Amino acid sequence: MPVTSSRFPLLPYLFATLLAVLALSGFWYGAGQPVVLADVVSPTHKLQCVSYSPFDKDQSPFDKPFVLREARMDADLALLAERFHCVRTYSMTGMQALPALARKHGLKLMLGAWVNPDPVETESEIALLIEAAKANPDVVEAVIVGNETLLRKEVTATYLAALIERVKASIDQPVTYADVWEFWLKHPEVAPAVDFLTIHLLPYWEDDPTGIDQALAQVASVRQEFGQRFAPKDILIGETGWPSEGRQRETAVPSRVNQARFIRGFVAMAEQHGWRYNLIEAFDQPWKRQSEGAMGGYWGLLDADREDKQVLAGPVSNLPYWPLWLGIGGLIMAGALVVAGRPASTTAALLLPPMAALGAACIGLWSELARVTSRYPGEWLWAALLIGLNLIVLLHGMLRLSAREGCRARLLAWLDARGGWWLAAAGFAGAVMMLALVFDARYRSFPSAALLLPALLYSCRPVAGPRREIALLLALIGAGILPQLYQETLLNRQALGWALVSLLLVVALGRSLRLRKPAPVPAAMEAASAANQT
Repeated sequence: MPVTSSRFPLLPYLFATLLAVLALSGFWYGAGQPVVLADVVSPTHKLQCVSYSPFDKDQSPFDKPFVLREARMDADLALLAERFHCVRTYSMTGMQALPALARKHGLKLMLGAWVNPDPVETESEIALLIEAAKANPDVVEAVIVGNETLLRKEVTATYLAALIERVKASIDQPVTYADVWEFWLKHPEVAPAVDFLTIHLLPYWEDDPTGIDQALAQVASVRQEFGQRFAPKDILIGETGWPSEGRQRETAVPSRVNQARFIRGFVAMAEQHGWRYNLIEAFDQPWKRQSEGAMGGYWGLLDADREDKQVLAGPVSNLPYWPLWLGIGGLIMAGALVVAGRPASTTAALLLPPMAALGAACIGLWSELARVTSRYPGEWLWAALLIGLNLIVLLHGMLRLSAREGCRARLLAWLDARGGWWLAAAGFAGAVMMLALVFDARYRSFPSAALLLPALLYSCRPVAGPRREIALLLALIGAGILPQLYQETLLNRQALGWALVSLLLVVALGRSLRLRKPAPVPAAMEAASAANQT
């Protein structure tokens, strides 16, 4: 006998599925749509200078032993020579081959010596810097003694000025020091020692971050102030840029589109005013994520694989591989609907497809966030466990709306018996992340996508769990909502999203406390089995 609409509400189910597929497709399509901006580089127009660190994506300056690959530097400079006249470096260690390679590719150099509290290491850097500058006057245009050393409080301004004077007496090229602009104002005694000032202007990293719409105006204001205050010394904007990934800071949002907007707008403004500048940086540096969070590894104009991010020219997309996430999301959605099977009612038929699409979107978003933020095996494991939790919660929610028969009834009974522990796991993750965002927020990304699904499902359909643990998790998450919003301000949309997810988690945990403790797992399984047999 054919299945009738009373037993399987086919039309509502098909209608809801179509809308869910369109919503999921529109979500990823919208996230990945390219934006067209005016180009600032072309085969006939190169830019001034760019910061360069010669590390492969599997290397860092903390490697022991420390080995730079000459073949990597050769290939990198060949690539950068297509877009820039000059490259800036930060250390001399392992860079002895760089001047010859720069000459080979027609590039000029601003060589940097890394100054730190270790006098032996600093002396080695200074000696190598002087040697390279004297041996390569045709390539080395200027040298930089120290980078943000005063910001890190590693040496005194007096010691730094003496180093600069010593280098000036040894070479013919101009000598400078590089630091965030505020530290030039805090230590004006360094200015007389340099031939020109090198200031860093990074609106995203300011103590009072500036959003992308006001960032260029802020850069122009500081540059004008320095030009007047320290005249007649010239000013080099030694670092400026925008991250393509990472957490929002107040109104400052990292993204590829925002990175392109800032860089292209800045270059146009700098060329209009005749400013000297150096962009940060040539390539994404994954090693920086360990000390600076996700955003630290994504300031490059090209990625760590040396692929163009379209920051300087061409249409730019925040998620250029969105079709991949759409395909994965489609598979997750289809799998969830197949496992759920026949809806239990017309209402369930309308809810099942949207739930599957929401679960697919959350898993995809969290997977993408984990891809750009995870720094070491522990964080990859944490991300994988939360993906697994989302899959379990999605399955639990789908089966609750399906016709309970056969193996699906037994699986639902198994999931129901442990539902409180799925909620407790989500609450634990939420509490850990909330504590991190309240007490160590600067380099933390907002994990809203990882917990939206369990928070929403269990706030609508509560489950009983371990009462003491649930109460503790509720208190920790609830107590952190207002402090993290206060720190981030109400202008931070990512913080607002996390606050909403946290509030849903609090509701889910609170509703759980109102339920009676479920029967032990074996008894629940036996009851479900008996009901199924009946």
